[in-house]
Order: sequence, then C-alpha cells, then structure tokens
Amino acid sequence: MRASHHGLDKTDLAVCPKCKKPVQPHNLCQNCGFYKGKDVLKLEEKMTKKQKKDAQKKEAKEAKEAPAELDEMGNPIK
Repeated sequence: MRASHHGLDKTDLAVCPKCKKPVQPHNLCQNCGFYKGKDVLKLEEKMTKKQKKDAQKKEAKEAKEAPAELDEMGNPIK
C-alpha cells in the first residue's frame, strides 16, 4: 500500500521531424541521426565507399530523368 507511487507509467513518443519515425522525446532519432534539427551522428559522412557510390548513381539517374527547364527559345537552363 505504501509503494503505490513506484508504479510504472507508459512513456510517450514524439515524431521525428525529418523521417517521421516515432522517437522518445529529448533523444536523437536512431533512424536518421537528427536531434533538434541538427545531424548529430552525421550518418552520411560515415557511409562506406560502396554506399556513397550507389547514392551518387541514384542522384545522377534522378537528375537525368527530371525534365530540364527550357527558356522561351527551347534551350536548357543551367
């Protein structure tokens, strides 16, 4: 009867503003490594060479697929 205040409460979860995954409040996101809008873990810098190369290929592929902006003469704008 005297130890009723020792009961466990359910912890609330917040949402990571970058990746929208549930995360405990006042803790960094284990998925993307951000805390308060800053990249704390710098996961992109810790990529292996293969992961960096794959990411660059993906970006290049997306850039090729995206339609280029054209001026009134029909020439691509850089």
